[in-house]
Amino acid sequence: MTRQTPDVRRRCPNVDGMNSSMHSEGQYGGDISCPTTVTSTTALLKDEKGLAEETTTTATTTTEGGSPAGTSFVMHNVRRLVLWDDLPLWQRDNQYIRSGYRPMSNSVKGSFRSLLYLHNETVNIYSHLLPSLLIVPSSFIIINALRSRYESASQADVIAFSCFFIGAAVCLALSATYHTLSNHSPRVARIGNALDYLGIVGLITGSFVPSVYYAFYCHPHLQMMYWVMICSIGVGCATVSVFNRFRSPEWRPFRAAMFVSMGLSAIFPVIHGLLIFGIGQMKLQIGLHWLLLQGFLYILGAYLYAIRVPEKWYPGRFDLLGSSHQIFHVLVVLAAMSHLTGLFQAFDYRHSGEAASCLV
Repeated sequence: MTRQTPDVRRRCPNVDGMNSSMHSEGQYGGDISCPTTVTSTTALLKDEKGLAEETTTTATTTTEGGSPAGTSFVMHNVRRLVLWDDLPLWQRDNQYIRSGYRPMSNSVKGSFRSLLYLHNETVNIYSHLLPSLLIVPSSFIIINALRSRYESASQADVIAFSCFFIGAAVCLALSATYHTLSNHSPRVARIGNALDYLGIVGLITGSFVPSVYYAFYCHPHLQMMYWVMICSIGVGCATVSVFNRFRSPEWRPFRAAMFVSMGLSAIFPVIHGLLIFGIGQMKLQIGLHWLLLQGFLYILGAYLYAIRVPEKWYPGRFDLLGSSHQIFHVLVVLAAMSHLTGLFQAFDYRHSGEAASCLV
């Protein structure tokens, strides 16, 4: 009599929404696990703001021999945006921006991939990334043009303008990098924030050096005095930006005082120059009206950023475009352009023959 082998079947887990497949157990009832299952899904969803979400996930389960191979998930082309209420505490900064947030990527590549789609940091990134990339070739073109413009132009003029271009490029590049990586992880966000503040120090210092150079062109001792002052304050601001000890809440008033003092330090050489040369001369000598416009743009941007207008008036309406932080970024670029225009005027005044020669 022939023995019949029982046909015992079980179902493997559902894969990709398809009907579960039937797999026989062994000839004598031995359990053979389901074969390796690879799941690949691509979802295109839209949240309540109509923002696209595209996620590709790959998962691997057990091997055909039954030994566990573990489960792994690899994220590709993540374009998922989340709302304010879904953010962890470390990502929360402005409660009036309600949507368009990138979730934590924990990946440099993943964060940089966000350059390819729209979110609430896109304008912050590109408003500083594009100018920073343009500064490098533009600086060489401008400096070469200045050197050939007047025979009296010297290497000191080149150094003065180079300080401005380097400071501006570093500031804008670090700002763009920080905003790109701000969703990476808490640690990377803290590092990026510190570098962002270092960029501000670089921009202020780089702008200060050429202005003092032309303001006190014939007074090298005053040039040196103000350069030492701004560099000393800059080192202090860099210190409180980088070291964790000074980034704790109890040091916040001190940090604020350092940056306020650095920003206000530009007032002292301007007032000193006005006392020596007068308003009319300072307009020609350093492009005073352009410096005043620069200061106005900085203050306006910082004020809007501090009070979070206009998004404070209409929460959720300026999530992707028009928020105070974005306005601040644009005004920073315009302020730098205003400062550069003033330097052009100062350079022309000094070398065109209009300015009096320095007394030996």
